This record gives sequence, C-alpha cells and structure tokens, in this order.
Amino acid sequence: MAKRPSKHLRAPRPLSVGAFARADRKDDGEWMVQAMSADAATKTYRCPGCNRSFGPGVAHVVVWPRIPDIGSSSAVEDRRHWHSACWSRRK
Repeated sequence: MAKRPSKHLRAPRPLSVGAFARADRKDDGEWMVQAMSADAATKTYRCPGCNRSFGPGVAHVVVWPRIPDIGSSSAVEDRRHWHSACWSRRK
C-alpha cells in the first residue's frame, strides 16, 4: 500500500467563503470565521488560543485572514482551527 504524501506537500483544500463564513474584526485585523459542526470535525487540531488539542467530534471555528499575508498565495495557508470560546475571548 502506497503512503499518502505529507499534508505539507499536498495542495491545500479551498476555503469555503460562501454564506457560511462571516467576517470578524479583532485588534490585529479582519478575519473570516466559519463554524465547524461536531459531525464535520474529523481530525485532531491544536487551538492557537489555548494551545490545547481537540479531536474529532468537537464543534469549533475555522479562522483565516480576510486578506492573505504578503507572500501568501492564498489565505488558506494561514487558516487555523480554534475552540469557539477561545476565538470569542480573543481581542
């Protein structure tokens, strides 16, 4: 059985910027925020807000900059998965 290539070498999946994402302004700029339901959460992530991991089945939010950073071809490179409460507390 062939091994899958590293996720870091694969092209990123596109962001869903449709009706499900909303803009949110924080002290460091404007962000797009999309809710991820518990049913749709199938991987383990580390929340940048509290640095704790959460696994499949945990509802959370996916956050990315509204405007990509200089040098990034897409904001998808900067998306992160946050606990909903951690993102809400962020200033």
